[in-house]
Amino acid sequence: MARISGVDIPRDKRVVISLTYVLGIGKNTSKKVLSVAGINEDTRVKDLTDDELVRIRAEVEKYTTEGDLRREVSFNIKRLMEIASYRGIRHRKGLPVNGQNTKNNARTRKGSKRTVAGKKK
Repeated sequence: MARISGVDIPRDKRVVISLTYVLGIGKNTSKKVLSVAGINEDTRVKDLTDDELVRIRAEVEKYTTEGDLRREVSFNIKRLMEIASYRGIRHRKGLPVNGQNTKNNARTRKGSKRTVAGKKK
């Protein structure tokens, strides 16, 4: 298996799709990486040579991925909570952050409550 940024990417998929298994790399970024590295998008991972893998790894290194990205996101959330911004308060309370409706929805974010609706017997 090919390892890129500490992630085993699937061997049987196309390179464009398998690069998206790395956190922080979506389909557009994957296409950019492959075009700069000079690799065809339709190539399967198992067909890549060692030289091509090295070029992909070198290009992926330029982006913030995996552990660094997770750390950065968690620091951003902690910063919002420390300065007590609206979004930080919503994070602290465990409520939806981006303006979603909470009267009827948001069960996964709010957690399960004891009573959801009055059941008739």
